[in-house]
Amino acid sequence: MKPQAIGWRLAVTAVVTIMGIIWMIPNFVDTSKMWWPTKDKMTLGLDIQGGLHLVLRADIQGALKQEAGRIAAGLSDELRRSNIAFNGIKQGDAARGEMEISTSNEADAEAVKKKIEEMYGPMFGVSTSSTGAKAAFGELHIREFGKGTVERPIETIRNRIDEFGVAEPSITAQGDDRILVQLPGIQDSASAKELINKTARLDFYIVNPEFDNQTDAGQGGFSKLLAMIEEAEKTGGFKLGPDLKYSAYVEKLNAALKGKLPEGSLVLFEKPDNAETMEAGRIPYVLMQSETVPGDLLTDAFVAPGETGAPEVNFRLDAAGGRAMGAMTEKHTGRRMAIVLDRIVKTAPVINSKITNSGRITLGRTGGYDATLKEAKNISITLKSGALPAALEQLEERTVGPTVGADAIEKGQLGALVGIGLIFLFNMVYYRSFGFMANVSLVLNLVLTMAVLSALGATLTLPGVAGLALGLGMAVDASVIIFERIKEEMRSGKTLAMSVGLGFDKAFSAIMDSNITSIMVCVVLMYYGTGPIRGFAVTLMTGLFVTLFTGVFASRVLLDLIVSKWKLNPSIKW
Repeated sequence: MKPQAIGWRLAVTAVVTIMGIIWMIPNFVDTSKMWWPTKDKMTLGLDIQGGLHLVLRADIQGALKQEAGRIAAGLSDELRRSNIAFNGIKQGDAARGEMEISTSNEADAEAVKKKIEEMYGPMFGVSTSSTGAKAAFGELHIREFGKGTVERPIETIRNRIDEFGVAEPSITAQGDDRILVQLPGIQDSASAKELINKTARLDFYIVNPEFDNQTDAGQGGFSKLLAMIEEAEKTGGFKLGPDLKYSAYVEKLNAALKGKLPEGSLVLFEKPDNAETMEAGRIPYVLMQSETVPGDLLTDAFVAPGETGAPEVNFRLDAAGGRAMGAMTEKHTGRRMAIVLDRIVKTAPVINSKITNSGRITLGRTGGYDATLKEAKNISITLKSGALPAALEQLEERTVGPTVGADAIEKGQLGALVGIGLIFLFNMVYYRSFGFMANVSLVLNLVLTMAVLSALGATLTLPGVAGLALGLGMAVDASVIIFERIKEEMRSGKTLAMSVGLGFDKAFSAIMDSNITSIMVCVVLMYYGTGPIRGFAVTLMTGLFVTLFTGVFASRVLLDLIVSKWKLNPSIKW
């Protein structure tokens, strides 16, 4: 390759190297108190820093039976209120929502069918006969219900983890009915399990308009509220933070504000989307405790397109909930209603009209369709989390102590240093000057791999460390293939510069084939694996992609610069 072609390749290598160093630095230097282009860094996994590992199973069958029983009871009340004649409702397989509503004639059976379809839409499949109507959950509803029953506890658990200040919790679905909870660094495992397993609490409150920053009349009251909160914190000597968790903070604050706000007021907070934690930013609400509807009267919530096609949240209540919600919303039409899950305000939409057995929440955000859809799904999950908490059975528990993690880090560091030292020594002894350049390429490989993982916010586990080591091994393999090719060309009488070019060209296909096949295996492990297996696959795949840059592109730039540009004659043979 001609020397003049080196310039742009050298520039690319330099820019990528500088960016890699910048993204790697936060892993070794505390940049939180200084300006730095990025704060992203890898987090230590459960097996390294210790913590709590739980596998929970959501009782989907039990939740289906519970829903079927509630629907059967609510349907009986609704049929009577609608003056539809029927003799009784008999439940079959509750897990499939089977109900048999007996009637005196087919006309009444058709009326029952129409009412079920009006109330529940495609949730049920209904058939009629001269003796009554039969209904059962549709297969699509059963599948979606099972998926939602796993998603709801995940959302609820995530809301509660802030109580322990866990920096990087991992709460994910595992299979069809299991939830994997990993809380790195946590010490009080007993309290964490108690908090995770308690039943969710959902409530609907009316926001006091005197302190609502969304109305002109409430702007002054809202400013006054902020001043009162600041004064209460200063006088009481408390502040939300690591030493005072959210639930305790709310108790202290409401006690301090008692007598300063209208009787029966409750101050709770919402976490804005742009705030990572409640400590970073929160919006206070003054809620009227005399105007509330409990969330256990809710039967369902789902996302559906509205009149304009924008996503909306639709929800249904049982007969008692419909009456309570109707009375409250009719009285406070035009005001805001806060949806509160575990004492955290999730959203506070405006009541446009009276809500009875069903209602809808329109979203007014301007972030585009995808942002609105995401918000609608989050609200839907929030509503269902309190309405239908599935029983969680603990299948597996592991508590990893910090001493185990410290020992793993110490041994891992020692092993990594010994392994890297042997590799560097082999390269220098066997390939002389070329070996030194291979070592430079390996260092760059490690820097860029860590930079990419930091940018992705990856969690480093012990299998992940193994993936890093294997990635370096693949990088060494690439250098060996290239150098042996170069030696073959030199033995045939070609010059060093020509041998370098031909060596890289002829070795490229072998390196590409080996890396691509390994990447394909990593993709399979990521798709089918869970937890540590995925961590291993991610780190190894990152290392393989980086190897294609450092081993093939950056190494060639360095050798072309030395051999073709500077006309030096580095040694490659022992």
